[in-house]
Amino acid sequence: MSIVTIEHHGKVTLFTLNRPEKRNVICKETAELLQQGFQEFDASGQRIAVITGAGNDAFSAGADVTNLPELWRCIPGSGFVTDKPIIAATAGWVVGGAMVLHMMCDLAVAAANTRFSYPEARLGFTGGMIAGLAARIPHKVAMEIMLLGRTVDAQRARDVGLVNDVVPVGQQVEAAMAMADELSRSAPLVLKTLKRFVAQSVMPKGPSELMADALRELNVVRDSDDTQEGMRAFREKRAASYSGR
Repeated sequence: MSIVTIEHHGKVTLFTLNRPEKRNVICKETAELLQQGFQEFDASGQRIAVITGAGNDAFSAGADVTNLPELWRCIPGSGFVTDKPIIAATAGWVVGGAMVLHMMCDLAVAAANTRFSYPEARLGFTGGMIAGLAARIPHKVAMEIMLLGRTVDAQRARDVGLVNDVVPVGQQVEAAMAMADELSRSAPLVLKTLKRFVAQSVMPKGPSELMADALRELNVVRDSDDTQEGMRAFREKRAASYSGR
């Protein structure tokens, strides 16, 4: 079974991190599969995405230290860009990079047992993207999470604006899908425009997000047909014939 499952429910696409035996940690392949899946979602006729983790013990325990991912690949707005709404549905632990993924979603439903944790200051490393948390919840709360590494439970997360709704354990996906169904009855162009305006004018991007943007765009060039054609033309000592793809 795939470590990321993708299901279509009408106009809603459900992404599930599917490694419950390892608390849905994000490995290299997980990040790449999410990036590819969301790129396909954006290009499709689907309107809303929901992302969750298998089981109720953890949305995700963060990066897989035995198979480190390029985490930026699976972060909304960095590894992929979409103007379509994304809803997070969490239960249990949401740790490190998984918290970054969660904070970059547009809406969030949390089971009552959800716990948010960003322990990287204590572990001695960081990717830096968590800095955007201070633009999404009160500054002092964000600094408490980032600098002190304190755990935030579901109810406090709702109180400070990190999640929209708290539901009983096991009902988080159902509640998120109901929210997605509500969104699907709204005008897609309006939803896309409002999300894009917020991204452009309200949410500042930190250095790590800007670096991820550059990596994403450079990878498009690196993997393009034109790059391959240019290399072939150089080897064959001829003029290149570019297609713009």
